[in-house]
Formats: sequence, C-alpha cells, structure tokens
Amino acid sequence: MTEDERTMAPYGAWKSPITSNLIVSETIGLGGVAVDGDRVYWLEGRPAEGGRNVLVQRTGNGQTQDVTPTGFNVRTRVHEYGGGAFAIKNSTIYFSNFADGRLYAQTPETEPAAIVEEGKLRYADMQLDIGRDRIICVREDHREDGEAVNTLASIDRKTGKTDILVSGNDFYASPCLSPDGSQLAWLTWNHPCMPWDGTELWVAAVGNDGAIEDATKVAGGEKESIFQPQWSPEGVLYFVSDRTDWWNLYRWTDGAIEPLCPMDAEFATPQWVFGMSTYAFAGEGRIVCTYTRKGLWYLATLNTATGEFRQIETPYTQISGITAAGDRVLFLGGSADRATAIVQLDLASQTSEILRQSMQIDLDPGYLSTPKPIEFPTENGATAYAFFYPPTNKDYSAPEGEKPPLLVKSHGGPTASTSTSLRLSIQYWTSRGFAFLDVNYGGSTGYGREYRQRLQGNWGIVDVDDCANAALYAAELGWVDRERLAIAGGSAGGYTTLAALTFRDVFKAGASYYGVSDLEVLATDTHKFESRYLDGLIGPYPERQDLYKARSPIHFTDRLSCPTIFFQGLEDKVVPPNQAEMMVAALEKKGLPVAYVPFEGEQHGFRKGENIKRALDGEFYFYSRVFGYQPAEDLDPIEIANG
Repeated sequence: MTEDERTMAPYGAWKSPITSNLIVSETIGLGGVAVDGDRVYWLEGRPAEGGRNVLVQRTGNGQTQDVTPTGFNVRTRVHEYGGGAFAIKNSTIYFSNFADGRLYAQTPETEPAAIVEEGKLRYADMQLDIGRDRIICVREDHREDGEAVNTLASIDRKTGKTDILVSGNDFYASPCLSPDGSQLAWLTWNHPCMPWDGTELWVAAVGNDGAIEDATKVAGGEKESIFQPQWSPEGVLYFVSDRTDWWNLYRWTDGAIEPLCPMDAEFATPQWVFGMSTYAFAGEGRIVCTYTRKGLWYLATLNTATGEFRQIETPYTQISGITAAGDRVLFLGGSADRATAIVQLDLASQTSEILRQSMQIDLDPGYLSTPKPIEFPTENGATAYAFFYPPTNKDYSAPEGEKPPLLVKSHGGPTASTSTSLRLSIQYWTSRGFAFLDVNYGGSTGYGREYRQRLQGNWGIVDVDDCANAALYAAELGWVDRERLAIAGGSAGGYTTLAALTFRDVFKAGASYYGVSDLEVLATDTHKFESRYLDGLIGPYPERQDLYKARSPIHFTDRLSCPTIFFQGLEDKVVPPNQAEMMVAALEKKGLPVAYVPFEGEQHGFRKGENIKRALDGEFYFYSRVFGYQPAEDLDPIEIANG
C-alpha cells in the first residue's frame, strides 16, 4: 500500500489486527528447556489455562505432547519468583506443584505421585544424584514464625526422607554435582546482598554416605557476583564472575581461578529466578554460550583448551536458557520480528529448527515496529540506553504535522533489563499510533557492574531521571509529541512510574502495574528474598527512614498533577495491594482522574488471560480519555474517578 492509499487518522485512532484477544489467545510463556536422551522438555505458561505451567515433551521423532496432566502446575514459590521447578533423568520427572508446594515424581507409565509430605516447605533448583538415589535442591522452610529458612537439602527419591546438607546462610542456589558425584558446588549469600551484588561459590567433597565434607570457598564475596557454577565433562568447575566489572567466564583448576575470554560484555543475567543458564558444555573442550553487548545478545562457542572464541550467526537478538548435548544446542531465542521460540541448533551443520514458538500467528510485517537502539545523555554527564519503537501500521498515516504520543516503559526489577524479542504487548501500542520507548535506565543489567551500580543508593533518582531524559530526548528530536508523554511500568517499574509522575514534571499520564508507592511499607512488608534489597538501593531501614519517606510518592501526592491508572493483583505478596489502594485514595481526594483495577486471584504479575486483556485494553482506554483520541475499536470502559 502506498502512502496515498493509506487511511488518514490521528495517532491513537488506528485500527490494528494486534488485539488483546490475539495476545491472550495466541501467546504462551516458554522456559525451562531440558534434554533427556533424544527427548526435549520445556515449560509452557498458558494464559488461557489460568497461567498454568505445563511440562511439554518432544520425542526424537518430532512428536509433541503435554506431560503433566490437568490439575498440576509446574511452578515453585521459593524466593516467591521461583524457577528451577523440575528435573529429568531417564524419563522420570521430578517437579514442584504450585498448589501444595510438594515434590512429585512422574514416569511415562504413571501419574504424578508426591514424594514429600504436605506442609509449609518449598523446593527449587533440583539436581539429581542418581548414584545415591536422591534429589539435591534448595529448600525453603516456612513452618515457623518469622523469616523463612533456606538450606541445601537432599531428598530420598523413593521415601522422601530429607537431610539438610548445608545451612547457616540466608540464601542458597545452583547446587551442582561433579560428573563422578564426588564434589558438590553451590552458591550462597547473606543479607543485605542480592545475588547480583555479592555471592560466594563453595565446593565440598561428598562422602559415601552423601554428607558434605571439607567445604571450601572458591570465589566471591560482598563485592563479587558469581553466576551459574557448572562442572565440565572432565570434572573442572566453571562459573561466571563480575570481578573485572563485566560478568565473564572463569574456571577453577588446581586451586587457581583462570579467566577464559575477557570481554567488555556480560555472560550472565541477574538471578531473579532459579535455573538460569547462559552457557553449556557441548561435549568435551567446547562451551556454547550467550553474551550481551549494549542490550543485544549473541551466541558463540569457546574452545576451553585454546581459548578460541567464535561467534555463531543467528537472527536472534535475545538469547537465554542455553542447554546442550553434544552438537545439539537448545536455547530460547527472539528478535524484534521473531517471537520467542525454543530453537534447536546443530553445531556441526550450523542448521537450526524451531521446536515451539511463544505465539502461533502470521502477522504482516507492515504492522510491526522495529526498535532502534539509542544512547542519550542523562544526569551528571552519564549516558543511558533505550530502544525506540516508532508508530507503525501499513494501513494508516497521521495528519501532516501531528506527532505521536509516547509511552515510556520502565522495566521491573529494578535490577533487570528490557528484551528485544517480539512482544505483541509493545506492537499493540505502536500499531495503534503510539511511539514506544523501552528504557534500560542506570541500574539495568547488560552494561557492566559499574552501570548496574549507578542505582545503588539512588533508586527513585537515577531511574526516574533516565526515563524522563529518554522521553525529553525523543521529544527534542521531534520524534514524539512533548505534550502527550506517558509512562508505565510494573513492580519496581511501577515505582519508577509513580516517582516520575510525582517528582518530575515531564509526563502527562501514567499506568502503575502492582507498583510501589510507599517504600517504608515495602521495606517492612515483603518476602525474605527482597527484604533487604532496599538497603543497597536506598539505605538501611530504619536508620535511613528519612530517605524512604523522601522518595515515596504516597507522601507527595500534592506534587502529582496528572491522571494515573493502577492495576493490582489482590494476592500479591511482593507488593501488597494496600500500596496501590493508598495511592488511589490520595489521588481521589485530590480530585485528579484516577482508576483502580484490582484482580482477584492474581499475584505479582498477571497470568490469567482475561486479566491480561483487561489491563492492556484498560490502559489504552484510559489514555484515550486523557489524550483525546478515539479508539478504532469498542473497548470495555474503565471507571475513572474524577474523570
């Protein structure tokens, strides 16, 4: 279609085939890729099934089928965020069931059978110790009042008998056995560190009776973050460390630590969940790995003997979940025009095959916006990063001289980063005439430890400045309408959103998804994993109560002068609902347009299809009332107080 043949309509009023129904019905979550013999397994998070996580199997002849039956949800709540919820060996599957937290065993011939008693115990990050007929895992004990107790435990695969292997520290992760079963490595850390701040890597001998002996600290500390310890087929311990500012690969041999391929690039991501993997051994002497530079991910092989490092050309800019078996490499891959998929790559032939896609739709590329990586100036002479998506719809053009509204996204975490994979939740906006700016503000990962540390002591300042400056940068270049700037984010991104709307005069509207409005409440009413997170981001509490009050939007609603909509799960333990409700009440009292959309049965992040749809359409409807455009489709209205 030529420019002259396009329909003329204001930005925001374009009709798009990328609907919320399409997103909910055709999109699934993918993760947890594992290989067992000639079979590949993965987890699918299905919004259409209430967000249930289903373990799926693909046989050697290409047949795909569900493994876990209806009624089971393969998910764990250790650290609340979970991950590492299953393990497989010789076709027997061990998994955590979300409803009761128990571990189950399942074979091809049997239904799932619980192997531990029901109780207030959670399990994650399972490692199978076949020689001793047990499972080694992280156990989180909630049976007593006060803070949960985390340990490394062993569980007899038949009787469920549990023994504590390692205890005494606040957190544990990544237990891994050497190939001969004689050594166990693991990660541990203590409050107030988060795993991307400081962790320790330990190794111990495993006695014939399975007990841990002669534990030795290999690397790490309060100023060094270790990621993914893993034994090579030859029995050498490898890991990732940021000791030189960048998360790079190392190995421990003969009591010495050796760097493998020093680069100004990141070979790790923040350990928000268990079971993360950025590298794997593809046979003896060869590693296949993924790394990121300036927000884009690449795939490579590394010869562990010669140090030869070879990049593998792929069409993907977002790569994670690496696993391998010989020449077979599996990973999650995505890019701006490719939805996240489980990809199987043959290293010998350099051919690849897509085993499963997160969405089974065929969209005309004329409706897809391609992100442009940008670097922009921010406070104190620093540079920050973002991806800019221009409005794109092959059927429409805007009136001459009109500039599009902009939606700035502040990602969660805040120690995290945005993704460049195709996300229909972004294309929903750009295909309707919005510009979209996905910001990797200071504190984001993928740019080195120094950039990550920009947020230390400065949450609510650096992130807010970077999001505001990103929007102003786009407006100054003439890409967007300065008078129609909105910001949205979830969780920590919701806090950045509320802080930007309260403490900066840049945005004209915003949307908070389970965002924080009162930092003191977050510091005193959250779960163990994050209970001391704010010590680093803001300062110790209650010693620096003054900072918590000074950066909490709830105390400065008099400065908030633009419409805001709130979306909140009513069973959220990470950011309790009262955070949103206090803010809504304050805005209603002030007379500002405000909307509150609570969801029964949802926790931290929405998994049910109907709620994802309601939130996306609700935000778009809300902005239509604020910015004065008429949506091209009928949307269920949102009740807006003072609107």
